[in-house]
Amino acid sequence: MKRDYVIMLVLLAALIVAPMFVYPVFLMKLLCFALFACAFNLLLGYTGLLSFGHAAFFGGAAYVTGHAVRNLGFTPELGLLAGMATAAMLGFVVGSLAIRRAGIYFAMITLALAQMIYFLALQFRFTGGEDGLQGVPRGHLFGIIDLSQINTMYFFVLVVFCIGFWIIYRAIHSPFGQVLKAIRENEPRAISLGYDVDKYKLVAFVLSAALSGLAGSTKTLVFQLASLTDVHWHMSGEVVLMTLLGGMGTVFGPIAGAAIVVGLQNYASGLGEWVTVITGAIFVLCVLAFRRGVVGELAALFRKPGSR
Repeated sequence: MKRDYVIMLVLLAALIVAPMFVYPVFLMKLLCFALFACAFNLLLGYTGLLSFGHAAFFGGAAYVTGHAVRNLGFTPELGLLAGMATAAMLGFVVGSLAIRRAGIYFAMITLALAQMIYFLALQFRFTGGEDGLQGVPRGHLFGIIDLSQINTMYFFVLVVFCIGFWIIYRAIHSPFGQVLKAIRENEPRAISLGYDVDKYKLVAFVLSAALSGLAGSTKTLVFQLASLTDVHWHMSGEVVLMTLLGGMGTVFGPIAGAAIVVGLQNYASGLGEWVTVITGAIFVLCVLAFRRGVVGELAALFRKPGSR
C-alpha cells in the first residue's frame, strides 16, 4: 500500500501542473472517463461481474444532471448528487434483477436493460431526443465559485475524481473488498464460509453504478451536453476496453486504459474512422502481448520474486 500512496501523490502532483502543458478540456475528459473505468473495474476486476450495461448509469446520470442544472436551476454540486443518486437507484434495480445470474446471462441482462434506458432516452421529451440536452450551464459551485472559468472547472473535476477514486481505493482495501475478491476467486467457498454473496454483489453493483453516474454527471458539466452517445451500448464497450487495456483488477490500470483510449480518440481524430481500426489493433496487440493489461504486466515485471 505504501507504493500505492507514492504513486497517487506523484499522479496528483502531475495532474495539478498538467494544465500548464496540456489542454484542460482534454484532461477533464480523461479524468471523467478514468473515474468511469475505475468504477467499472470495481465490478469486473474485483467482483468478477462483467456488465455490458454500464452506459445506462453513465448516460442516465448525465441526463438527470443536465436537466436538473439547466431546467430546474440546481447548483452544480446538487446536480451531481441528483445524477449520482439516480444512477445508484438504477443500479439497485438492474443489480437486483441481474446478480442472480452469472457469466454470459448476467452480461446479457445488463445489456438488455441498458438498451431499454437508451430507448427511453430517445423517446422522453426532457432528454431532447436525438439532439440531446445542449447548453447545460456550469453554474456557480455552492453559489459562489464560477465554474465557467476553464481552470476553475478543471480543479473542480480533479477534486471530484480524487473523491471517487479514494472511495474505490478504500472499498477494495477494506474487509468488504476482501470478500469481493473471495467471491471473484471462488464463489462456492465464499458461500460455504457464511457470506451472503448476493448481498455483497448487489452492494458492489450499486456502488459501481453510483460512481459511474458521478463520472457521467461531471462529463455533462464539462461539455455542457448530454447526448445519446452517453447511453449507447458502444459506451459500455469502451469502458470494458479501457479496463482490459490498462489492467483488470489493478488499482491504476483503468486510469492508464482511459488515457490510452481517450488519447487516441483525441489526438488521432484527424484519421476519421481509422481511429476505431487503430484502437482495435492496439487492443488485439495488448491482448496478445499484455494479457494482464499494461499496468498488470508492469506490476508483474517489478514484483519481487516469490512475492504475490
